Amino acid sequence: MVDFTLTFPPGFLWGAATAAHQVEGGSPPNNWTAWEQTLGHIYREHVAGQACDWWGGRYIEDFDRAVAMHHNAHRFSVEWSRIEPERGQFDLPAIAHYADVLRALRERGMEPVITLHHFTNPLWVEEMGGWLNEETVRRFARFVQVVMEELDQPVTMWCTINEPLVYATNGYLVGRFPPGDKNLRNTFLVIENLLRGHAAAYHTIKDIQPDAQVGLAKAQINFTPMRPSWLHQPARNLLRQTINRAFIDAIITGELRLPMHKVELPEARDTLDWIGLNYYYRLQAGFNPLKPQQVFIDRRRPREGILGPESVGEIWPEGIFDEIKWLCQRTDKPLYVTENGVPDGDLPDDTLRQVHLIRSLRRVWDSVNYNFPVKGYFYWTLVDNFEWAEGYDPAFRFGLYGCDLETQVRTKKRSADLYGAICAANALTSDMVHEFAPDAFDGLFPGVDVQTDVTLPPRP
Repeated sequence: MVDFTLTFPPGFLWGAATAAHQVEGGSPPNNWTAWEQTLGHIYREHVAGQACDWWGGRYIEDFDRAVAMHHNAHRFSVEWSRIEPERGQFDLPAIAHYADVLRALRERGMEPVITLHHFTNPLWVEEMGGWLNEETVRRFARFVQVVMEELDQPVTMWCTINEPLVYATNGYLVGRFPPGDKNLRNTFLVIENLLRGHAAAYHTIKDIQPDAQVGLAKAQINFTPMRPSWLHQPARNLLRQTINRAFIDAIITGELRLPMHKVELPEARDTLDWIGLNYYYRLQAGFNPLKPQQVFIDRRRPREGILGPESVGEIWPEGIFDEIKWLCQRTDKPLYVTENGVPDGDLPDDTLRQVHLIRSLRRVWDSVNYNFPVKGYFYWTLVDNFEWAEGYDPAFRFGLYGCDLETQVRTKKRSADLYGAICAANALTSDMVHEFAPDAFDGLFPGVDVQTDVTLPPRP
């Protein structure tokens, strides 16, 4: 029998993360609302529709559910297209709505973390070229300024941009996100302008509120080389540097270095007060001359990890430690796990999610004990919602609560009880694992063989 209590530091932030377009509903005038109208873009032609009806006010009841799980923080995004639906025309009632969201969080004792760009652009921004147009950088900074000035209460923690590389590669390299481009040069230009946008937002926030803490949420993929590793290691190194490291390196050095694309961006240097990690899976990397379209990525089924949906890689919770280690050492800044989760369509006994949560948080705790400055953990996500190109595919239900899209009835999943127990205790304990994942306990926390029979040597 192994008994343990893995305690997290005092003041550790526990919460969930959400994104405006995925939960609000109401068809805001943005690029995703337009993208959903074309056949073939979204799983089974789904549209976000009413989503979780947060724009209609149901965020209040979901915040109450978060409080019941002992969350002390929540990460959410503001929708640029609601606040500036037309170029230069700002909708003050929309900003007042987000002020109400802030008040609702604070009344419930939850620290707000606001994301300013989470994959969506106003339609007018998209029509002027989106992030291919450097003018978008200035427009984004103006939007950030208005949000800062018009919200009727200060916010300490700001996240400028969510997953810049995911946005750029899905929208401009593989064509799964709007605008559906497939152009490497455009991909690199968008990454460059997103970096400029992050820097512009950082300086705008600091000029208005010098004590604000500003970061960004960076998606990291845990890459492993195919076998033989000596042959495929260069492919792994190229992917890791391009996808995981180049954007962060540019913030440290002021120089963005991508394959065949290098640019000096001194305004981006040292524009982080904290770094956010979004971590979900790992991929095998290697050279396959028969499948050059895979761009060195092998999506064959995993050997050791958890089986996930076909369109993602190997779900490997333990990889979160390596990504925390690199980000903390490279940035020398506090780190928040701004997204981490697993899709599990089983209602309400989502066994996979419970095991994944235990495995992930065990490695987060390990990182704390290596003295990496991990300050919080935000589970993705609070309520099942619109999962971008995957729509409402049941295989992509990430929520701690289910959501019936027709009735808006929420269904509590067993993982919500597990996460609530962890948040309440500020710890993961052996009793929790025995209760929620008893079949996995011995594999995750093997005991040590103890000698019970002792044979004394004969007396002389």
